[in-house]
Amino acid sequence: MSTLQPARLLAAQAVWPVDRVKDHASKIGSGVTPTGGAAAYLDTGVPLLRSQNVHFDGLRLDDVAYIGEDTHDEMGGSKLRPRDVLLNITGASIGRCAYVPEDFGEGNVNQHVCIIRPAAKLNHKFLTYCLSAPWGQDQVFAGFTGASRQGLGQRDLGEIQVPLPPLPEQQRIATYLDASCAAIDAAVAAKRSQLDTLDALRKSIIQRAVTFGIEANPKLRQVNSDWIREVPSHWDVCRVKRVVARMDYGIGVSTGDEGRYPVLKMGNVQDGEIQFAKLDFIDEVDDNLILERGDLLYNRTNSPDQVGKAAIFRKSRADAITFASYLVRLRVNHRVNAWYLNYVLNTSGFLAFARRLAVPSVQQSNLNSTRYAQMFIPLPPIEEQKAILSFLNEKTAAVDTVVATIQTQIETLTAYRKSLIHECVTGQRRVTEADVAAIA
Repeated sequence: MSTLQPARLLAAQAVWPVDRVKDHASKIGSGVTPTGGAAAYLDTGVPLLRSQNVHFDGLRLDDVAYIGEDTHDEMGGSKLRPRDVLLNITGASIGRCAYVPEDFGEGNVNQHVCIIRPAAKLNHKFLTYCLSAPWGQDQVFAGFTGASRQGLGQRDLGEIQVPLPPLPEQQRIATYLDASCAAIDAAVAAKRSQLDTLDALRKSIIQRAVTFGIEANPKLRQVNSDWIREVPSHWDVCRVKRVVARMDYGIGVSTGDEGRYPVLKMGNVQDGEIQFAKLDFIDEVDDNLILERGDLLYNRTNSPDQVGKAAIFRKSRADAITFASYLVRLRVNHRVNAWYLNYVLNTSGFLAFARRLAVPSVQQSNLNSTRYAQMFIPLPPIEEQKAILSFLNEKTAAVDTVVATIQTQIETLTAYRKSLIHECVTGQRRVTEADVAAIA
């Protein structure tokens, strides 16, 4: 990787002169918070674009906020015009950019979005591609240190450098990239749709196996308990509390970046597994709260669509790992295989019913251990649990292999998109009229 600063790297790579954005923009400025904040938002009116509406593939308006005409006039300095380039300047989405289409109509932005209004010699689409290119993004982030990472100043934006080919060539490059990126984006969208299909298939395989077993035509009996309608006639159905030896809340004390014991939190529980990333630590913990292999953790407090998710601990007690108070540990008894139970607790049926039992509060829901323990689960004989577990491990591994292949394909397409933009806007790949005609 080059040790050059982003702007110097651009100057070294571009075949055209480079110049500062502020020298080719008639406006660089962000919006403000509407008077009254979110209380000023309406169901209809003038669109107010926020950072969640600005993406590299264009503006997304599915959750756009609206303001009244009077508020729009009060925010006159940030009224949008066609061809304005919008750049997110605060928060986790810093650097995302898009332009305002010709037919957008009236609109405004809040304080998290900056308007760059290109002057005559800078094409708005070309500028958007420049800002989204790797070295453009590097320049956006280059000035961030410490607390200043919270936002990008207008002065910093003006200093960003971009190549300046002749305007007709900028327009030709933008047209070529529009078509090329649209084709790549369509391919990525198709592959993401495949991932959604595979996810649904995976869930259906698990749901069927833990409720009907793996025999072709099992003899069933009616149950109608909680989320379970029927099960094989020789299976039991019991409450969660009947298959656990103990249920424990995690530690309720402050954690830090260093310490003897890693502490698992709600974010570490993902899709039935524990992700050992971004761990906090603590120096002292009750010996009873050290996790053992086969312990299950479920999330008792989270957003309504995340509460109740569970995962199994596959490491050992020797790893000396504990868990935070938003998690509840289940240690199973002899009646159930912990790995089989992990599949059950993460089925769509169990989770949907568990979330209905959760007690809502402001932006969060709570599912305490008493309510959780009262839920019903299907319980085949222990040897059949092991057979189901083996079946599900094999089937889900096959699905996961296909998923991994598609994810790699998406990563390859995304990297190619970035590389193509970089090569075109720096002139390393010269775009001709024949290129535009061929891809149109």
